Amino acid sequence: MPQFLNAGLLLAEVGVYFAAMAVLFRLRHKLGIGIFFCALGVMHFLETYLASVLYVALPLGVVVSPGSTVLFAGKLLMLLLVFIREDAATARQPIYGLFIGNLLIIGLVLLLRLHNLEPIVPDQAPDFAFMDEMGWLMAWGTTLLFIDSILIIVLYQKSAEWFGDRQTLRIWLSAALVLSFDQTGFYLALRILFDMPVEVLIGGWMVKMATGTLFAALIGFYLHRIEPAGESAPRPNGIGETFGILTYRRRYHKLLAEYGHDALTGVYDRRRYDAISGDIHAEASATGQPLSLIVVDVDHFKAVNDAHGHAAGDRALKAVAQCMAAEVRRADAVFRYGGEEFVVLCPGTPHGAALLLAERLRRAVAACDIPEVGRLTISAGVATAPQDAPDMERLFLLADNRLYRAKAAGRNRVFGGALPRPAAGQEDAPRPAPPAAEAPQITSGAA
Repeated sequence: MPQFLNAGLLLAEVGVYFAAMAVLFRLRHKLGIGIFFCALGVMHFLETYLASVLYVALPLGVVVSPGSTVLFAGKLLMLLLVFIREDAATARQPIYGLFIGNLLIIGLVLLLRLHNLEPIVPDQAPDFAFMDEMGWLMAWGTTLLFIDSILIIVLYQKSAEWFGDRQTLRIWLSAALVLSFDQTGFYLALRILFDMPVEVLIGGWMVKMATGTLFAALIGFYLHRIEPAGESAPRPNGIGETFGILTYRRRYHKLLAEYGHDALTGVYDRRRYDAISGDIHAEASATGQPLSLIVVDVDHFKAVNDAHGHAAGDRALKAVAQCMAAEVRRADAVFRYGGEEFVVLCPGTPHGAALLLAERLRRAVAACDIPEVGRLTISAGVATAPQDAPDMERLFLLADNRLYRAKAAGRNRVFGGALPRPAAGQEDAPRPAPPAAEAPQITSGAA
């Protein structure tokens, strides 16, 4: 029956759309995220046009538009994916870009109407009446998209209070609420402009719930299986805070750009860390964002130099640095602090997510087979401001102490547990060995 064929085609459209956009998003570090954003944006006019003129019948008498139920729902969930895997600064670019771009289209159409037209093509003339209808529909749809995009991010963040780390459930709930709101708002415009029947509202809502559920499941699978990263975005409480971190991100990257790289490993150098870390901590404190710091040390590195020579040791350090740099987010920064010790700064990253990142770094290095050397392991200590330390110096000292605890417990592990606070005036004292009766709190790693 045609209705079942239409339903199957809708499912295929969801799969094709998600697969194409997921591939572009996955390749963003190689191709640039601009390609992903362009692909997302060029379909906005198409989905608005289809939502006004193209409808198909499904089983149970449901009538829907693929533009609204597939393309729009998919775009909204993809914007949420950008926020989850990147940050609010990156997610804001397509949200504001689509809003401004579509308003620009409407303004240009108004100017085009003022031209004196030449009948170059017989029996063909621009349908300005249709352009007017589409213009109003695009203006309303663009406004809804702007609201929807911010609302789905805020709902996703707030849902952490109810569902914790059940990420796919949070994505689905946020999508269901926002798509319900959007379907009602968009139908009002269709009713006014095209006198669409109420069946379009009901049928569209039902199918949006189905496609939203499918997109949420696919994104959940992507986040857990294709690109696992834990909670990589901060947890603001509202719209202002969600996008308020943009200034923080921008200043952070400006500071990073002002200094050089380590000549051997290619990651940032100690000079850059010393120059910017205090300012980054101050900015995080001013904006209320968490700042996590991971101190990493290559286990038994002296034995590598002794057994294989310093040239092989240098190549091993370079391989370890590149391996770690490939695992961090674009917002994070890897520094060679000295010798075989590295520091990773993670702005906007809470402690739990930083522990997950440190564990991912440990696993990635352990899986790297380095020519002439073989496999190496790392140990890591994790500390997070503001809960762990009031300033950058103490934050580093605490992470460094936790690194020592990880090494003392057997190496090849991550430590992020609480340490006793040093007495006043002894913050810079040498790292104490853990008492024999006290078992260190190890978050991961083989014994």
